[in-house]
Amino acid sequence: MSFYFFARSLLNKFLKLKGFKIEGIENVPLEGPVIIACNHVSYWDPILVGCALPRQIFFMAKEELFQKPVLGFAIKKLGAFPVKRKQGDVSAIRKSLEILKGNKVLGIFPEGTRSKSGTIQEAMAGIALIMEKSKAPILPIKVYGAKGLLRQKRGNIGVVIGKPFYASDLKVPSEVENRRIWMANEIMTIISEM
Repeated sequence: MSFYFFARSLLNKFLKLKGFKIEGIENVPLEGPVIIACNHVSYWDPILVGCALPRQIFFMAKEELFQKPVLGFAIKKLGAFPVKRKQGDVSAIRKSLEILKGNKVLGIFPEGTRSKSGTIQEAMAGIALIMEKSKAPILPIKVYGAKGLLRQKRGNIGVVIGKPFYASDLKVPSEVENRRIWMANEIMTIISEM
């Protein structure tokens, strides 16, 4: 058993005690490339999403996390890779496309940072670029109850998994100047409405 699935097994036991709920598991493609797009409210988000899905997820994470001795080692061992935020990180895009070309699951938080208020924030265009170049479907996931997870009452924590869709399903209005920004924000709108 890999370190990823060992850690997932342990964390699932803890989450069961918290009454972790998973809705829409039937929407998860069991093979082929998939891009997970998820809202971001807590450091617990990748753990909740990783525990909900039966496949390993390779998360894109801010590079600063990899500089923390124990955490950096752990997330790297779990398959995460760094991204330099607020700039076009070509190596992170290449790594993302490589993961998808290998028929694996890529995890992205399109907002680029945690939402302190819990509301959906403006998305970054990178997800639309990866979606278009890879031709992989987006699997929208909404996390709830992750903020203050340890204090949450039992049953108030979970994920909702939406139906997968493709870039071609997003009909960009002709008057839109930056279609990738529009697509990225449309993905977040879909997540917020789940």
